[in-house]
Amino acid sequence: MKISIERSTLLKAVAQAQSVVERRNTIPILANVLIEAEGNIASFRATDLDIEVVDKAPAQVERAGATTVSAVMLHEIVRKLPDGSLVQLTSDPVSGRLTVQAGRSTFSLATLPKEDFPVMASSEYAANFAAPASVLRRLFDKSKFAISTEETRYYLNGVYMHVAQGEDGPVLRCVATDGHRLARIDADLPDGAQGMPGVIVPRKTVNELRKLLDDDEAKIAVSVSETKVRFATPAIMLTSKVIDGTFPDYTRVIPTGNTRKLEVDAAEFAKAVDRVATVSSERSRAVKLQMDEDRLVLSVNAPDSGAAEEELAVAYGDERLEIGFNAKYLLEIASQVDRENAVFLFNTANEPTLMREGGDLSAVYVVMPMRV
Repeated sequence: MKISIERSTLLKAVAQAQSVVERRNTIPILANVLIEAEGNIASFRATDLDIEVVDKAPAQVERAGATTVSAVMLHEIVRKLPDGSLVQLTSDPVSGRLTVQAGRSTFSLATLPKEDFPVMASSEYAANFAAPASVLRRLFDKSKFAISTEETRYYLNGVYMHVAQGEDGPVLRCVATDGHRLARIDADLPDGAQGMPGVIVPRKTVNELRKLLDDDEAKIAVSVSETKVRFATPAIMLTSKVIDGTFPDYTRVIPTGNTRKLEVDAAEFAKAVDRVATVSSERSRAVKLQMDEDRLVLSVNAPDSGAAEEELAVAYGDERLEIGFNAKYLLEIASQVDRENAVFLFNTANEPTLMREGGDLSAVYVVMPMRV
């Protein structure tokens, strides 16, 4: 195999591949990226056996062929090469080496046989549909903060993507929860998604997927089966196993009878929470909210480090209420709000609180209070 490829193109392809590769693994071939060259395309494939990413890039292919080389090593080399340089990759099956040349730099890297590289078995997908990158980005970005990190509750270690009944008919919905907070985000149901099985997309896949979603103009082809999910652009294909488990019935924890309504400028609220939380002890990080007629007082009282208080002008017309929250959870939820106002709906100091973005019902957040 002998190819020439522009450095920035190569860097983008190898960066995606090396981020999928697990740093600590006992199977040497899984640390490698499979490079395949044919026609005028070079493809870079990496896998950790749960996720597989294939990145296609334009290249001048002098000799078609394939080899595998350390993904992290290749990425580091390409990253340090001068911008704008043309990189030549030449594999020699006899010596088992890949030569990387750019300008006056030459590197010789050990390779492993391409036959040893595991390729993820293709799946029969039950549903295939296309969605704009901006829509998928919103669904996953706004829900992923609530993914659980508890390994024991593995079925919560991802975002539950499924078809649900929204206010005005069927929607494509993403839900994540860790038992303390919950995010439920809806989007219009794309054509072809109607029969889609509900799947739990793992956290690592959600993070890798984010790299495909930066281009607002891009259309992402989504394929879903009971065991796998695939997201593809013309250049990149990300295939992942889904979490084998049943996502709990989240509708039971979304309160419906919360009538006490607080409306507040989302950015001001987030900044105020951040300021008063500075003095709280790291362990509890509890912030108390005291509400009465059109005013909100945020306070923290940490006996070992100090106290803080800040008052905000808000829209609130219900009876006086005192309620406490974990500062980190409040901040994460407030930072999801794209609109100017955040609307909080309370019931009592011990029951879950609902938050929406202004009058938008397509994004709903729930947070559990804590004793203060």
